[in-house]
Amino acid sequence: MTATKPYESKKASLAIVIITNGPGELSTWVRPLVEKLKTKFSITQKAKGSQPSLNLVLVPCPNATGKEYQVARKMDQFENIIPAKSFWNLLLNPDRFGFWPKRGLVIFLGGDQFWSVLLSARLGYKHLTYAEWIVRWPHWNDRIAVMSPNVKNKLPRKLRKRCIVVGDLMADINRLAKQEEPLPKHNWIALMPGSKKAKLCVGVPFLLDVADHITKLLPEFNFLLPLAPTTNLSELQFFSSFQNPIAAKYESRIVKVLPASFSQPWRRLITQAGAEIHLIETHPAHGALSQCDLALTTVGANTAELGALGVPMIVIVPTQHLEVMQAWDGFIGLLARLPGLKWFLSVLVSTWRLRNHGFLAWPNITAGKMIVPEKVGEITPEEIAKETASWIRSPNRLKGQREDLRSLRGKPGAIAALTEEVINLLRKA
Repeated sequence: MTATKPYESKKASLAIVIITNGPGELSTWVRPLVEKLKTKFSITQKAKGSQPSLNLVLVPCPNATGKEYQVARKMDQFENIIPAKSFWNLLLNPDRFGFWPKRGLVIFLGGDQFWSVLLSARLGYKHLTYAEWIVRWPHWNDRIAVMSPNVKNKLPRKLRKRCIVVGDLMADINRLAKQEEPLPKHNWIALMPGSKKAKLCVGVPFLLDVADHITKLLPEFNFLLPLAPTTNLSELQFFSSFQNPIAAKYESRIVKVLPASFSQPWRRLITQAGAEIHLIETHPAHGALSQCDLALTTVGANTAELGALGVPMIVIVPTQHLEVMQAWDGFIGLLARLPGLKWFLSVLVSTWRLRNHGFLAWPNITAGKMIVPEKVGEITPEEIAKETASWIRSPNRLKGQREDLRSLRGKPGAIAALTEEVINLLRKA
């Protein structure tokens, strides 16, 4: 269960244990914090000898893909990685999973906040929670870092002294993305079919069909598809083929995969109608995504990531595939599990959204109003292609959505501020 060993654990006198749950949190929260910590430690602790051990604990989560452990290993940053299936065994017998110094810090960066409460108590470590919207167990935290003053103000008055407003961790990804190489062409549309199989089996054939229709309407535009770290090209090919029953309902297929070349830095998927889709296989693909004019995406963490990058989007929820939507997370998945409601699902979703402001995309949830369009119902690829063309041909609308998205995120600098809080707590451990 150990990924790599950049540190010698038995010589470490302190441990940092990061708790998280999914690939989105790993790329947008965990990765930048760990990289900042390692840089800081290499400067401040070089003369002191050993550095704190860096450990990652994945926790049980219904929205996880099951491949988070493999994603974390590829990051090559941690001395010890505990998979979610081993979490309860870790609580019962921590020594089975390696050496744990007497002093340390547990940092919550995703999942259920209660898991980090349990683990910090079990290990006898200090506890730090980062919260975007609400702190659920403030009495059990030694320190609380939050995204905004609104979150701090929800705390009991006597506990607010434990809390510091560090800002939005995701606001830093836009700044980092701008440092990456520009795309080789102009006019890009991103296709984001999801990361879980239940979403891919709908999203892949649906968006391939959309790309074919867009190519007819906007022949000057290019497509890119950032591959989620939990999937691969073989899965995309499978879900576009007749092995996937849902693909039979759509016309497009992946008929060829072209290799990368000097002039074309990525492999390319060629559809049945000749659309060319550039496959981004490095993760995270923030630099490429940030340069897109528009993204077509499913619901989920993608919408938060795109919002942080300020990329205009259309969120797509084709409710005609209820048989696989039962495995989706959130409200849609709950509705899809109800018996006898296949034909009534679209009406239920629309009614619920109108009456309860039940937005599905994270930017809309955050703003409490419609910032990005959500296309829900028995929608067709041709409809989405026409909607895409309408947005592309209205640059002022795109600009307005981009500005609205940027206004929702905090100022950059949260990673640096959180790093300082971690270091200060370690000194007191």
